[in-house]
Amino acid sequence: MTKSRVLQKLRAGEHVVTAGMNRVAEPWLAETIGRIGYDVIWFDMEHRAFEYDKLDPVALACRMSGIDLMVRVLKTGYTSPMRALEFGANGIMVPHIRSAEEARQWVEWVRFPPLGRRGFDGAGADAQYGLADAHEYLNTANDNIFLVLQIEDKEAVDCVEEIAAVPGVDLLFVGPGDLSISLGVPFEFDHPLLDSATRRVARAVAEAGKWWGIPTGSPEQAQAALRNGARLITAGNDHQMLVRGFKNAFAEFSNLTTRP
Repeated sequence: MTKSRVLQKLRAGEHVVTAGMNRVAEPWLAETIGRIGYDVIWFDMEHRAFEYDKLDPVALACRMSGIDLMVRVLKTGYTSPMRALEFGANGIMVPHIRSAEEARQWVEWVRFPPLGRRGFDGAGADAQYGLADAHEYLNTANDNIFLVLQIEDKEAVDCVEEIAAVPGVDLLFVGPGDLSISLGVPFEFDHPLLDSATRRVARAVAEAGKWWGIPTGSPEQAQAALRNGARLITAGNDHQMLVRGFKNAFAEFSNLTTRP
């Protein structure tokens, strides 16, 4: 099984840098992102229309360039994370976790026994299409998969210490947009309520010996998050880059005229 770059860096006390793949599910882009130096691609199936057949070539390109693939799955049940993992994902991100009970359910679906109850196939990309030794794969798979649970609701913050303490959970990821809405202060990202909730997540993770992350839109935001203990930060996504690029290009050409 491919060793997780994310977990290797986190276990060494380093931070990881994520690129979002939200629109262009193409292997060339995944390989390019990896060659640039990113640690992991965040592949979004929650808000986008990507199907599982898109994962195969993207996961292959990630392996070619030595980076991880983290899939934010649909919350449709057991097959959602299982298929993503067998198609080659290293990490599973689950949106809107609201309780420790729900966290334990996702651990069961993502982890092999004794931590969970994931079923064994052995013919997917994760097990080298059946070429990996079955016993060795089973013994190492749990150590090279990371489970990320998103904290995006007030209910989750109210019990975040219990969520963070669940065995088999690796990271908590704050979703500032939805969390600000849930707290009654939509998109007020500097509001004390949101700041207090984020700091509570950070404390809970530290007490549980886990890691946490948050979306960051600038180097300054990323540095502030790292100072507060975050270890997974974001540095752009394809949608953002495309919109910004086209806006800038249009602005540059906006002064053209047909007049002499």
